[in-house]
Amino acid sequence: MGIAALPRRRYRWYLRPFFWNQQRKYGRVLESALLWARSPRLFVAVALLYGALERRASPLEPALRSLLTVRVSQLNACRFCIDLNSALLDQRAGSPRRRAALAHWRDSGEFSERERAALAYAEAVTGGEFPVNRQLLERLREFFDDDALIELTALIAFQNLSSRFNSALDVPAQGFSELS
Repeated sequence: MGIAALPRRRYRWYLRPFFWNQQRKYGRVLESALLWARSPRLFVAVALLYGALERRASPLEPALRSLLTVRVSQLNACRFCIDLNSALLDQRAGSPRRRAALAHWRDSGEFSERERAALAYAEAVTGGEFPVNRQLLERLREFFDDDALIELTALIAFQNLSSRFNSALDVPAQGFSELS
């Protein structure tokens, strides 16, 4: 990793609850979080955005959110994100089968048409295909209303931010899935 985390005592006091929650949830504080926390305001903003995207009332079901975050992480070669998000996908999907098929989702029978449309959109946005193809947008509208499309786009944009941040700083996998 190009930039080291600070000693814990050097982080702002108001970040401690975030670290405590990560320790409780993951068994350790995430390396990525320690880097974001070097800029406390950025850390809080990113943590709040993540919380908004992962809320229970999201129009996107948890397994779909995880499929998309793993795929965007794969496209951005983020070892940390693939590791963490793969473990969450396996948990939400009930097995590693869907994750294993994800890199070749177009040729796999594992995914619904709704998931295929969302994955195609994630790849288009991650690849910088702007504006997004009208045909793809029409296909998305078969499965997602306007509010869900906003959430879908925000989730993909957030995962691009996160995985590119971690890839640029070479944040390593932390051993959450057998992939690491």
